[in-house]
Amino acid sequence: MAPHTFWKGYLKLSLVTCPVTMMPATTDNEKVRFHTLNRATGNRVVSEYIDSVSGKTVEDDEQVKGYQRGEDEYIMLEDDELQAIGLESTRTIDIDVFVPRDSIEWIWYDKPHYLLPDDPVGEEAFSVIRDAMAATKTVGIARLVLYRRERAVMLEARDKGIIVWTLRYGDEVRTEDEYFADIKTAKTEAKSLNLMTELIKERTKPWDASMLDDPVQTRLLDIISARKKGRKKPPKVEAQPERPSNVVNIMDALKKSLAAESKGSKKR
Repeated sequence: MAPHTFWKGYLKLSLVTCPVTMMPATTDNEKVRFHTLNRATGNRVVSEYIDSVSGKTVEDDEQVKGYQRGEDEYIMLEDDELQAIGLESTRTIDIDVFVPRDSIEWIWYDKPHYLLPDDPVGEEAFSVIRDAMAATKTVGIARLVLYRRERAVMLEARDKGIIVWTLRYGDEVRTEDEYFADIKTAKTEAKSLNLMTELIKERTKPWDASMLDDPVQTRLLDIISARKKGRKKPPKVEAQPERPSNVVNIMDALKKSLAAESKGSKKR
């Protein structure tokens, strides 16, 4: 079944424009979701907004966004004021600039989306933009209203289509120097490095998406399945090993690890 269209609009580069459609490249629809219930009645619990002072329910048409500027003091912003911001980028991906494909680091990447032409007439313009980015090894940078906010997005040619990545805002990214600066820079011993390299080689396999299976999701489905069949006792979960508190000699640990890996390889 084809996925539902998430966004429709136009891809624009200077005077070249074509209609496009976009869908998220990832989904969490298969995840187990829960509702909050009243244990006594089995009915769903409904959430509502309550005035923190009067204790009364606040209806939808009485709710407004507020920016705090002091203790118990807010500036109210109406929906039409918020919606007026960035409207030009609501339905048009207007590529402002191109940058080298490898110049944007991974930490800026947020959510990926698939972009494709929306009709046969615009397919030629779409293909020219896509192929030109691939040929020049560049990605396009634009701004677009997605998820109720205007965001910077990156457009990357990928096979027959284009990947649109939303990029994180500048104030969302922390620099690695804040965390890595205090790590000691002592040179690694050659023997330890060689043994660790061998251990990594023993554990190296071709990439497979099954490596990302969700064991918690699987156990939740097992519990739900058991309940459907009338069994109330959940499957037994293995206890997590305690974190070792003693200091281990790195060379001894590496040698034992390699010996264990070698035995495991022979059995396989």
